[in-house]
Amino acid sequence: MRSRYSAFVLANGDYIMATHHKSTRPIKEKKAIQKWAKSVQWIRLDVLESSKGMQNDTEGTVTFNAYFFENGKVDVIHEKSAFVKENGQWFYLGLSK
Repeated sequence: MRSRYSAFVLANGDYIMATHHKSTRPIKEKKAIQKWAKSVQWIRLDVLESSKGMQNDTEGTVTFNAYFFENGKVDVIHEKSAFVKENGQWFYLGLSK
């Protein structure tokens, strides 16, 4: 989660796409994601809760707040994200249910 946040801060679309699971990866949206990530000023990431996601797990969730400054105001992305581990690497699946 922290590495993906850093990729948004740096507007590193390649990393964002590479760490997004192939089954849910929004390939056609890469440029739009990069453009938006560059257009905001990232403030901080607060990880609120995590479930599973340890070395021997193959799935996990992370609940977080990502704060950013846009159009003259502070905003926040609040999300509970689902991740899956394949071949030793964690991939973002999307919103957790």
